[in-house]
Order: sequence, then structure tokens, then C-alpha cells
Amino acid sequence: MRLIYEGKAKRVYELDNDTLLLEFKDELTAFDGLKRDAAPGKGTYAAALSAFLFKYLEDHGIETHFIEYDGGRMLKVLKVEMIPLEVIVRNYAYGSQLKRMPLLKPMQKLEPPIVELHYKSDELRDPLILPEDAIAANVITDEEWKLIRDLALKIDRLLSDLFAKHDLTLIDLKLEFGRRNGTIYLADELSGDTFRIVDREGKHLDKEAYRRGCSPSDLVNNYRKILEILGIKLEPIKGKKAHA
Repeated sequence: MRLIYEGKAKRVYELDNDTLLLEFKDELTAFDGLKRDAAPGKGTYAAALSAFLFKYLEDHGIETHFIEYDGGRMLKVLKVEMIPLEVIVRNYAYGSQLKRMPLLKPMQKLEPPIVELHYKSDELRDPLILPEDAIAANVITDEEWKLIRDLALKIDRLLSDLFAKHDLTLIDLKLEFGRRNGTIYLADELSGDTFRIVDREGKHLDKEAYRRGCSPSDLVNNYRKILEILGIKLEPIKGKKAHA
């Protein structure tokens, strides 16, 4: 097993030519890494939620890179060529969107949801770009953009409906995609690190709470609460690819 990448939230190991192992770290970062803390238990909860949501989406027709979850901090996934873009779907006006469009009101419902494209670059702080920018730079084709946009909206709708059944509101989410043999796969993770979600009282259960000053232990408790609300247990999960 060879370590091929380490980011702020995960380590990525190569198992063989077709599969990777994602290890979710017990660490918290915010503000481009300027704020950082140890967070025991966070990796396990983020991994468990990612596995559950990947399987949920696969059961509803979304191709993901998920293969199986070990019940701890590890996900086995299909190796894909990651597309260096972040796709953000906004259901409510929030965060940086309010800074660039002050005519919007905080938490204004966006109908239909707005899909944004960002170039994935820590050095450039993931700048907002036009789809035409990515197409002109040969990062994606026009056909791939149309597919990714449709997938992002379908994923957002599926997750919004799932969370709404448990009195949770999905404000926005960040998605990443990869390619393999001509197929586009949802990749990376789906956790409180990559979406904003609030309970019926409007309390953030995601990393936004940490950005606003909550302690690492309180945030870990929030992540555990998401699992409890959705009925997720810390036990192995196998996706469709594990049975193929």
C-alpha cells in the first residue's frame, strides 16, 4: 500500500492499478489551513457518512467511486482520473455568494438551485470560473460539463430530499468528479466537510460551526449527531462495485 497523496482531511493510498484507500484524518482545518485542530473521532464519522451517502446515491442511479467501507476511517474506492474542478450547488444564498452578490438576502431560497464551477487550486484559493473557461482550457468538454451539471443537480435533489425527511436543511454542497473509461463518477467525499446543513433550529451541524468558533469536540459531536439522525451505524458497508 503506497501513500500517493495527503490533503487536509484525507490520506490516499494506492492498493493496485484499479483501487485506492481513503483514510479520513482526525483533523480539522478552516480558512485555507490557517485554523487547525486535532479532532479525535472526526475521521470515522466523516468516513461513515460518506459511505452511507455514496451508497444511497448509487441506489438512486448515480455512479460513484465507492466500493466499500471498513466501519472505521477507511473507504475503498475505484481509482479515477480526478477532474480539477469543484462543483458547488447552492440551495440558499450563503457565504461567499453574498459577498459577490449583495442584492441577495442571507438564506434566501434559490429556485432553481445555482450551480457554480471552481478551479481546484490551493494556491489560487479555488477561484470561481465560467464553464467556458474550463472548456477552453481542455479541463472538460462541453458534453462533460452538461453531464456534470445535470448530475450535480440530481445529487443535490436526492440529498436535499433525504435530509428533509429528517428535518435537516441542505444549504449547499461541494462535489468533485472523476473519469474512468469514458464514465464520469462522483468522487472524493460527502460529509460535514463538504456541505452545509442545519437542523430544525437552524443550528449548523457541519464545519461552518467550527469556522464560527465552536470547539473541535463540539464539531465532532455534531458529526456524530448527523449519523444518529440518519440512523447510520459504524459498521462495514459494501457498494455495488464490491459485489461485481
